[in-house]
Amino acid sequence: MKRNARTIFICQECGYQSAKWMGKCPDCGKWDSFVEEAFEKGTSSKIKSRFSLEQNEPVPIDSVASEDHRRLLTGILEFDRVLGGGLVYGSLVLIGGDPGIGKSTLMLQALHGLASRQHRVLYVSGEESVSQLSLRSKRLKTFTRQLYVVSEVELEAVFSMVDKLKPEVLVIDSIQTMYNGDLASPPGSVSQVRESAMRLMIMAKKNNIPTFLVGHVTKEGAIAGPRLLEHMVDTVLYFEGDRNHIFRILRAVKNRFGSTNEIGVFEMKEKGLEEVKNPSAVFLSEMPENAPGSVVTASMEGTRPILVEIQSLVTSTSFGTPRRTILGLDQNRVALLAAVLEKKLGMHLMGHDIFMNVAGGVKIDEPAIDLGIAVGVASAFLDRSLPGGSVMMGEIGLTGEIRAISHLETRISETMKMGFKRCIVPESSLKRMTPSEGIAVIGVKSLAEAMEYLF
Repeated sequence: MKRNARTIFICQECGYQSAKWMGKCPDCGKWDSFVEEAFEKGTSSKIKSRFSLEQNEPVPIDSVASEDHRRLLTGILEFDRVLGGGLVYGSLVLIGGDPGIGKSTLMLQALHGLASRQHRVLYVSGEESVSQLSLRSKRLKTFTRQLYVVSEVELEAVFSMVDKLKPEVLVIDSIQTMYNGDLASPPGSVSQVRESAMRLMIMAKKNNIPTFLVGHVTKEGAIAGPRLLEHMVDTVLYFEGDRNHIFRILRAVKNRFGSTNEIGVFEMKEKGLEEVKNPSAVFLSEMPENAPGSVVTASMEGTRPILVEIQSLVTSTSFGTPRRTILGLDQNRVALLAAVLEKKLGMHLMGHDIFMNVAGGVKIDEPAIDLGIAVGVASAFLDRSLPGGSVMMGEIGLTGEIRAISHLETRISETMKMGFKRCIVPESSLKRMTPSEGIAVIGVKSLAEAMEYLF
């Protein structure tokens, strides 16, 4: 081994480095995550040549010439909307999701849409052979002359193909399989992922090529590899959903060129992913009528309002500690609202198990759905159904007051489109909106007032 080469221990979760092995990472708190990797000291010239962009001098910001911010459209409206209106030239997009959720399928369909518009695109797979990609492409019917595929894991070979082919869009599936020969660590390690992502970022910016990086996720749902990976890229998308459900949610959690927390809804079918243009209608299509514990609420996902059904079941417990089984909602938020119901309205929920679910497998997490959660629990506890055609919106405070919410007019407009006749909303929000025709909007100040009106 060279004199300037040594080994260090690197946490595979967060990238923390240590001269000796440790059982628990002091940075992220993970156990048994340190792996020994070779470390070679590099000269400043090597680092400079590998990671530097153009040599520029500082200039006043008002003297910078504005560039053309055209976007590439994939033809998949839900995908383009989550990206902020299409692909920005030179952007780096990271897509993560569980195995088998449909990331590769989405990428093939998006590249097919771009290739159909005469854009030359390159799909680099480190996990599948070219014959496997061809079989999948036949099933999805994504055959196009401008769509090039290759099976490769060597980073230098990928760069050579990019220089020769000069694609307009590049997909790397996945970033954990890429290998840089300058490093002694194996593919998938923190060093390899960090180095590969950095070099791909420099390549995308220099050549103005939009690049997709497909990433694996950990069992906690976060993208595997160093946290630095999400900071380097321009956009981070999560492809969510249960493989037992037909619906998939594409969620933007970071976007330098568009709105964050934007979502796109897809339906998994035999011939690939099909976009759902009206998610509210799909999520409410099987809603039961006059069922206790069933309540409809309006959630804002980015710029889109979505009506979802929250189902609640309250039963007497046979254990000393009541259970709180929650799917699709924040469990701590549900526990907080249950405490408010018990303290302010006198509902004895400590002796009951609470089970809650968001129909359709979607996950919602915003304060504006508090009233829907509380009304659903109360309806199941009292075993009384809600008045037909009602939608609940509002944030609940610890004293039982109903607080104002944002985008109320947008939510009410979506409610009217779906044929609902009544909205229960915070009274303080009514002062900032114009009256709506065709729907009854009832303002309430407190949770007790809402319960008195409904039950």
